[in-house]
Amino acid sequence: MCTSISFPAHALFGRTLDLETSFGEQVVVTPRNYAFHFHHRPSVSNHFAMIGMASVVNQVPLYAEAANEKGLYMAGLNFPGNAFYFEQTDPGRENLAPYELIPLVLGTCATLAQARRLLENVHLTAEPFAPGYPAAPLHWHIADATGSLVAEPMDDGLHLYENPADVLTNNPPFPFQLMNLNNYQTLSPNPPENHFAPALDLRTYGQGMGAIGLPGDTSPMSRFVRAAFLRGNAVMDMDDPVRIEQFFHVLGGVSMVRGSVITPEGKNDETRYACCIDGACGVYYYKTYENSRINAVSLFEEDLDGEQPQLFPLVRGPQIHFVNKPRGSDTL
Repeated sequence: MCTSISFPAHALFGRTLDLETSFGEQVVVTPRNYAFHFHHRPSVSNHFAMIGMASVVNQVPLYAEAANEKGLYMAGLNFPGNAFYFEQTDPGRENLAPYELIPLVLGTCATLAQARRLLENVHLTAEPFAPGYPAAPLHWHIADATGSLVAEPMDDGLHLYENPADVLTNNPPFPFQLMNLNNYQTLSPNPPENHFAPALDLRTYGQGMGAIGLPGDTSPMSRFVRAAFLRGNAVMDMDDPVRIEQFFHVLGGVSMVRGSVITPEGKNDETRYACCIDGACGVYYYKTYENSRINAVSLFEEDLDGEQPQLFPLVRGPQIHFVNKPRGSDTL
């Protein structure tokens, strides 16, 4: 359960990561000379540097989402019941395990157009990262300053779709999500007009009534509609720091409150973190569930010609700033 959004015109990309438990996530900078190894193709030992959220297993970063130094973004989102990976390789295609897709795309592609050309030849195989690590059922949101697309692995191959909404959630497949938006085209951020019965004296009694009918639940299809509405109407003509805050406000509209979604196993599905990546300057911003302060890691402040990933554990605890001196405290 996740939501990814992009604002290509501002080179801002990010997502919520909704999960019932931690996956060991931390911000990871992978420099240009770290060697990525693959099951069915040669290693890539020199590539574009990247920054994103990942777990690190056996010194290998497993990215949930990342952006490279050229401003290309890619995020994997849960796609259960629909994602399909082949048991056999295809000798005429680029054979990749799902976890290898982000490293290869972001490591070798500078633009969305280049990523599309690579993905058009990809054949995803069912190899897990290691024993005990099943291949996660995923689809991907890829974007840069020129636009965004969706890649969905189905039983007849990897489908690529232009993404005019600049939004991705989970199920159903992307074409159904996009078609469903037709059901909400009468919604508006403006006050409503009385088309119901013009002869009746019907009046607005509060702000926001133009969007009555916007889904409020956290199901994937409803989050897609709500994210598309918020992203499509969000005012972004402000300076960068405020624009970053605005990006997080959009993500806040599709975030999961602890206790509001219970999994079949009885666990809380919640927004463990939300992130915004500024593709123009290489800064990764994030919030965690427990810490709503925006924290940031800059890609270009690190040694990008190194050979080992740089790891930045998440700041998780609450950070409350008192503007006056609380009672019983010697310091502010």
